Amino acid sequence: MKIALDAMGGDFAPQAIVEGAIQAAGSLPADAELILIGQEQVIHELLASAGTDARNRIKVVHADEVIGMGEHPTKAISQKPNSSISIGFHLLKEKHVDAFCSAGNTGAMLVGAMFSVKPLPGVLRPGIAGFIPKEHGQFGIVMDVGANADCKPEVLAQFAVIGSLYSQYVFGIQKPKIGLMNIGEEDEKGTILTLAAHQLIKSIDTIHFIGNVEGRDIFNDKADVIITDGYTGNVILKMAETFYDLVSHRGINDNPFFNMFNYEEVGGSPILGVNGNVIIGHGISSPKAIKNMLHQAYQIVAADITEKIKNAYS
Repeated sequence: MKIALDAMGGDFAPQAIVEGAIQAAGSLPADAELILIGQEQVIHELLASAGTDARNRIKVVHADEVIGMGEHPTKAISQKPNSSISIGFHLLKEKHVDAFCSAGNTGAMLVGAMFSVKPLPGVLRPGIAGFIPKEHGQFGIVMDVGANADCKPEVLAQFAVIGSLYSQYVFGIQKPKIGLMNIGEEDEKGTILTLAAHQLIKSIDTIHFIGNVEGRDIFNDKADVIITDGYTGNVILKMAETFYDLVSHRGINDNPFFNMFNYEEVGGSPILGVNGNVIIGHGISSPKAIKNMLHQAYQIVAADITEKIKNAYS
């Protein structure tokens, strides 16, 4: 299994990225091979200074250019074909790697996913899955968390199927409970979007739809997967991320549940519904976050989630 990582993406690249890759190389299963993409000389110098045997499981692919965090995504992808992000998507498209991860420019990662590896046939709009701690000690899924600020009912219905497949095959939940984020539990409540989406999702016989859920249900065990538009999902995810900082500042740093709110624990968010395994990391990703993002990539590839989503719409 080959997992590619953008060594130049992120606020603390390339040092934090390379260090995270070294940590992952020492903890991933033996069949995992890491491909670092970026400025070859700089990466080799960082690997050499690390002085660890784990670097033997890491290969380097040179990339002359870097897409900055503030660059225009579409222009950057088109004008910098030799950037680490562009080369990463090329390797993924040509099946030279099984997954591509980056903590770099989020917009560029979305553009690359949409126009390089492209959406799977039948998928209307790929979405980003966010992970939210649950009271039972595992993570739940919120989808979408930013790829699609506005959605049609049909898109939310597809998110329900895609989220259910991810929860089942990556998280190992046999019959994931799917909930639709709304302002009330009653079927007749909500916006024009949620009312129409509710009826569509309710008619899908391959998933376990439990109906509407409310904001108070985000962290409890009522639903394993919460479906919403990217605008609302992004607000939920960013709100959840603040919890760890709040409790840490108050000295509550030994509670396993609150520690799960630390973005480093998950490492990144997958773009689901494209023809390849793509994970976007936080721009401020630390070595720990990079390590966990690579572990997540391994799980996704091992679960063959892209193929399962493809089969759902073939």
